[in-house]
Amino acid sequence: MTETFVARQAADNSPALHYYVTHDGADEPEGLLVEEFLLAADYSSAGLVSGGWNREERQWRDASATSRRLRVDAALRARVTPVGRAAAAASYWDLCGADLLDEPALRACFGDHAPQAPSALRLSGPEARRGFRETRIYRILLTDELTQDALAALSEEWQMPVTGDLADPEVRILGAVRRQVAGDAFRWDLRRVAAGAAWGLDVTCDLVGERDEAVGVLLRGLTTQMRQQGLIPVTIDRFR
Repeated sequence: MTETFVARQAADNSPALHYYVTHDGADEPEGLLVEEFLLAADYSSAGLVSGGWNREERQWRDASATSRRLRVDAALRARVTPVGRAAAAASYWDLCGADLLDEPALRACFGDHAPQAPSALRLSGPEARRGFRETRIYRILLTDELTQDALAALSEEWQMPVTGDLADPEVRILGAVRRQVAGDAFRWDLRRVAAGAAWGLDVTCDLVGERDEAVGVLLRGLTTQMRQQGLIPVTIDRFR
């Protein structure tokens, strides 16, 4: 069985949790939703835990049911805004006049979840690309609308030429990026999934050595960048 763990320490020092401001029916901020993906040893998703606070209850509680609904309920997503920790802390101060709990304290508010080994989704053999020790392929799956402004921001951040028309539903791949880090090679394609109902980053990792920490840092960084453009991560699956 694949070993699972909570990826709470990474090679970078950015916050590990995902923050969302929730709004009421009048589009006024009413609370926070804070999530964390549980990851397998290969950095694929093995679960999701979360906690929430709202101005009516005024206490932190398990919010796993809300997190599950968020992935399938477009009306709920319209009332949720992905933010960074600083913006979440500012919103929390405005709502209740208190400092946002630090991340270890927030995790203590999450419901219990026993990490499960991810399903085997290997769609190709284990052979590495020539010149590398190992080749892995992941998909970061996200939901919600990718706007033209968001695409332009990602293109600038990644220095990615946009090769497809976002307005054309027949176009599947909108752009591709290549990076080389200390001998390892990485590529990710920004792809329309399920006729535009979802979006994916298909990430290929060609590794030369035994260490794979760069994979985790890359997947986490790409997920954060997509969240900053308003998309909501659903899972990280590994196909090879």
